[in-house]
Amino acid sequence: MTRLNLDSAADREFALGAERRALGHDDGAFLTRFDKSFPVLHDLFVQLYGERPDGREALAGVVASAAASWRTRSIELKAHDRRREADPDWFQSERMLGGVCYVDRFAGTLAGVREQIPYFRELGLTYLHLMPLFESPEGNSDGGYAVSSYRRVNPALGTMAELAELAAELRLAGISLVVDFIFNHTSDEHEWARKAVAGEPGFEEYYLIFPDRQLPDRYEQTVREIFPDDHPGSFVQLPDGRWIWATFYHFQWDLNYANPAVFRAMAEEMLFLANQGVEILRMDAVAFIWKRLGTSCESLPEAHLLLRAFNAVLHMGAPSVLFKSEAIVHPDEVVSYISPQECQISYNPLQMALTWEALATGDGRLLQQALDRRHALPPGTAWVNYVRSHDDIGWTFADEDAAEFAIDGYLHRRYLNDFYVGRVEGTSSRGVAFQENPKTGDARIAGTTASLAGIEAGDSSGEDRVVLAHAIALSTGGIPLLYLGDEVAQLNDYTYRDDPARAGDSRWVHRPLRPDAAYAARRDDSTTAGRVHRRLTALISARRRCPEFAGNALIPFHTSHPGIVGYQRPGASHTVLVLGNVGDHPIHIDAVTFSGLAPDAHDLLTDQRVQLDGGLTLEPYGFVWLRTRAGA
Repeated sequence: MTRLNLDSAADREFALGAERRALGHDDGAFLTRFDKSFPVLHDLFVQLYGERPDGREALAGVVASAAASWRTRSIELKAHDRRREADPDWFQSERMLGGVCYVDRFAGTLAGVREQIPYFRELGLTYLHLMPLFESPEGNSDGGYAVSSYRRVNPALGTMAELAELAAELRLAGISLVVDFIFNHTSDEHEWARKAVAGEPGFEEYYLIFPDRQLPDRYEQTVREIFPDDHPGSFVQLPDGRWIWATFYHFQWDLNYANPAVFRAMAEEMLFLANQGVEILRMDAVAFIWKRLGTSCESLPEAHLLLRAFNAVLHMGAPSVLFKSEAIVHPDEVVSYISPQECQISYNPLQMALTWEALATGDGRLLQQALDRRHALPPGTAWVNYVRSHDDIGWTFADEDAAEFAIDGYLHRRYLNDFYVGRVEGTSSRGVAFQENPKTGDARIAGTTASLAGIEAGDSSGEDRVVLAHAIALSTGGIPLLYLGDEVAQLNDYTYRDDPARAGDSRWVHRPLRPDAAYAARRDDSTTAGRVHRRLTALISARRRCPEFAGNALIPFHTSHPGIVGYQRPGASHTVLVLGNVGDHPIHIDAVTFSGLAPDAHDLLTDQRVQLDGGLTLEPYGFVWLRTRAGA
């Protein structure tokens, strides 16, 4: 075994070795990307594994894995790689629209998802995220986030061959397949976990296992508890008395990325999924993937190095695959994971949370502040903007941001939790608390969009809130994401409480089965489902016709009204002005506010001309998308 050289030239020849011959006639494309990516990967390996005596062999093994994956990649996928490389900004188009669902909840099986492709095309989807679908433990598996195999689909849903067939059919329909890549941990039933516990050579270092509490106690002095209801601290005890790192649930064991064998093994799983036709990997819990004693073990520099290294490997073996960041951390840290070299796209949890904050308070200042300060991204990247997801809503705003408006962050979070679970007088929200801590008052919120917005309670403004929230997500740039079923106003499903495997996780309240009756009524304007569907699909159609909505560029537009959120989406010759009233009373914006714009505007939603020189009134929860020019 040998250490890595600081100069990559010698290691380059060692790593490529026999792969040059094995690649044969198809080596040109791979070698071109290898020449570009290897110096980057080598530098990252020096930083991550430079002190390891097996560092050089580990790097050569990773290159061999990438080359082997490329050799088995289908002709069709290689052609797709070329198309993506010719259009690297494809995911920033105004025509992008994402949908997300659980296979079993929405369609039963993968075959059922295939049957829904005509509806996906009708809706305008170009991106479909299927929630965790891999083999996982029976009963509670954290919604599939405890993975027992990355190469086997949950048998109740279908097979890996069916997933590959679905990916191909989606691609023909212009829809990119997205799946979760749970790479911080595996389930305790994964083959690697079983071998590690059994002491099989080569696997003991795949996880962080300690003989006693000495080191776990020292680590827990600086790391936070994530799920205290499940187990205290960050470790669980094995039957033989040893302790293993489990950040989340007790059956989810953290991988040890200080071991380069783990890096290679996980890179091979990514490449395998890429060769099934997966185009985007949602990188789960990215902030937790590296551990260091005396730190919080969150968002350490090595987490970023690992993401860059995985990207370099994928660039060699599956260059069209993108990473999506799932980092629910301080707003300043979220953006640190977003770059062409790490995660090209990312959830925008701050905008999501503050949209709901604004609807609860009728005050858009925190949301406006976030759009002003925290919306910008590096070139070649994009936000994924969403109203809600499979997960809970946590109030991720920074206390220092709230303090600028004389808002106490702790008290405000308590208020928002109370508002959305129906404890505030006058609220019509029907959310459910998730992981509520009665001692600290800390909690997060679960609930479908319709139930949180008041539709379940019969609030006449509920539909307007649903549409306004989506109008913001659809117009702020990047990829808008719909939780499928929300476009027909699906309500909370309280039957999860009758299922022992789910009763302890209130997030299942907003993961209902596909609301077949609501979909059947989606063209009936006398129903809530029909009205919400009509209004949301009109927004989607208008967005697709609006090139100004491509990319992420956003210019704040301020008014004197705290209840108004405003911004411009600039284009080549015009700008689109977006204004939204997050409050429950009409607001008039005077003509002086629009003095920097040409007075003649085109309303993209009504296809009517609007004169701004007389001012503009927005009804409660009303909004406009106005195309105009800079003032003449």
